[in-house]
Amino acid sequence: MEESPMWEPDAWASSGGWPAPREARTGPSLSSVLNELPSAATLRYRGPGVLPWGAVEEEEDGQRSTQSLAEATQKELQEPGPSRELPWPMQARRAHRQSLARNQVAQGSGSRAAHWTLRLRRSKEKVREGLRSMQPWEWTLKRIGGQFGAGTKSYFSLLRFLLLLNVLASVLTACMILLPTWLEGAPPGPPAPNASSPCGSYSPGSQGLVAFSTELFNLLSGEGFLEWSPLFYGFYPPRPHLAITYLCCTFAVCLLYLLLTLHRSVSGLKQTLLAESGAATSYSHRVFSAWDFGLSGKVHVRLRQRNILFELQVELEEAAVRRQAAVRTLGQQARVWSVRVLLNVAVVALLWAALFGVYRATEATAKLQEMHHIQGTPLLKLVVEYLPSIFISGVNFVLPPVFKLIAPLEGYTRSRQIVFILLRTMSLRLVSLPVLLLSLWNQITCRGNANAEECKTCGYNYKELPCWETRLGQEMYKLLLFDLLTGLAVTMLIQFPRKLLCGLCPGALGRFAGTLEFQVPDEVLGLIYAQTVVWVGSFFCPLLPLLNTAKFLLLFYLKKITLFSTCSPASRTFRASTVNFFFPLVLLLGLASSTVPVLYSIFLIPPSKLCGPFRGQSSIWAKIPESICKLPQTAQEFLFFLGTQAFAVPLLLISSILMVYTVALANSYGRLISELKRQIETEAQNKVFLAQRAVALSSANRAL
Repeated sequence: MEESPMWEPDAWASSGGWPAPREARTGPSLSSVLNELPSAATLRYRGPGVLPWGAVEEEEDGQRSTQSLAEATQKELQEPGPSRELPWPMQARRAHRQSLARNQVAQGSGSRAAHWTLRLRRSKEKVREGLRSMQPWEWTLKRIGGQFGAGTKSYFSLLRFLLLLNVLASVLTACMILLPTWLEGAPPGPPAPNASSPCGSYSPGSQGLVAFSTELFNLLSGEGFLEWSPLFYGFYPPRPHLAITYLCCTFAVCLLYLLLTLHRSVSGLKQTLLAESGAATSYSHRVFSAWDFGLSGKVHVRLRQRNILFELQVELEEAAVRRQAAVRTLGQQARVWSVRVLLNVAVVALLWAALFGVYRATEATAKLQEMHHIQGTPLLKLVVEYLPSIFISGVNFVLPPVFKLIAPLEGYTRSRQIVFILLRTMSLRLVSLPVLLLSLWNQITCRGNANAEECKTCGYNYKELPCWETRLGQEMYKLLLFDLLTGLAVTMLIQFPRKLLCGLCPGALGRFAGTLEFQVPDEVLGLIYAQTVVWVGSFFCPLLPLLNTAKFLLLFYLKKITLFSTCSPASRTFRASTVNFFFPLVLLLGLASSTVPVLYSIFLIPPSKLCGPFRGQSSIWAKIPESICKLPQTAQEFLFFLGTQAFAVPLLLISSILMVYTVALANSYGRLISELKRQIETEAQNKVFLAQRAVALSSANRAL
């Protein structure tokens, strides 16, 4: 019978945990090779004082092996390293860290500053977790993410963010515009019908008894009783303090929008950079590190499982597309790029045709409103007034599906396709607003001809537009209202009937009619378009953010019901980290495009002489220098100094230096990250080599 090998008593201490045979062998032994593996620490220990996994205990040497283990454990406890580097389970590490903290407090070695810094950091983490738990619809978003994927969840997260923006803007508007209006006395009523001035007359309110149908049309168009109400610019009286707070409120709200959107973009950029890096998107990360062991309950566990499933599905789809792109020949690449160029030319042609149609529809509206038979028919008048909104909504309804059909033909990954669809649809939606405003400005400024008969007296076309700011506010009000009505009509008349048809027809026809996926790009662009309309019109319609708050609140529950009752999970998902950065970026572009028409109106177009808080001024901005001149001399000199070159040039130089320093620091960090990645790759190669050596030596030992 073959004798079992004898084991050295000092094997554990000498080799680090894997006992070596008594017989001498030439070359490295299996135990020495295995001890070099990083996983050997985990295999050796399950905590201090616990026998190692896989340790061979012979009866005659059991006492010596146990004594050697106890000595090694005692040495480890006497000279411990950082808790996170110890090869112990989490519970043992936590107990070890608490023991060290108690010893430091008892010996007085811990500095008071470090102690308070630690407490402050933990307090911040607890406050952040408390605020996160107080966010509305948190459980609803988790359920949506688990059932329909993180891409669909990102839409509802963006909707919640925009709702917060509108609530904050509504609070600022109420504090800076509405309260000063009534604190200085009740605002005056509308001008008398027979009142006249060099700039004509303006009678916004309806006179006498009005039929219900007329009131309904006034509610939809913003005319009649709504035209002279706190909803629009023309209602507010020309009081000095009110004019300043009105303008300051506009800039404060814009700054608030900018800061919060930038904060969201930066946080989304961090997630995107991590997701696009090879280390964060590897399959091992999804399989071994993505699980949350703090989950409790079957529902939470099932939702997390679905989230991981969607993430792995995205990784596999994009990896397949990248593999196909990597094996393309030169001729195939030339063909792909030719197709992409032709498709982009077609997209640009469609965009130009749509924008030209918006411009012509706005001009046709002004001509049709002058016809007597249209003026005498309230329904026709309402349709004509909504003609630009109807055309814009029709274009936005027809062209995005065309862009969606074009995107898969270009050979990009699913996430890249989403980005291109968003860019094209964003160009269509956001550029249509400036085109609409351009046609209105041509009417206001007589096509830029200040010497025209209509604009020569007052600087604007006072005959057709006696209060042009209210007219712009009415257009934005109609766009917002028509967008809401369109969404309700699509949901009630298309999506829910499709679901009912699916229940009535159990066959293939019913499944085809009832299969509806939640189109994230279209829905997101709808949100950004609605928010851009609010940004453009909030100066001319101060209560527009409040109306948009009610709209988004209704929209959230409507989309939630639609999602769970009529939609199925998407057959093709996309990376949520990409859109979490790209959605706020598109939102920033919408904010930038909305500031241009507002600033143009503030600085270049003369305000109306018959309505609004800036009546009688040469421009809306002229009220600011006039108010500065009433301040003390020192404050005047300081404020005017901020607008001189003596302040702007040093500020530009300092900003350039800081930017160069930031770029250099980012480059150095990038080089350091690249070096660390190379080291990680080298370590991975070492692990593979050690594993191969272990297999080879194991085979050799079996042969012996």
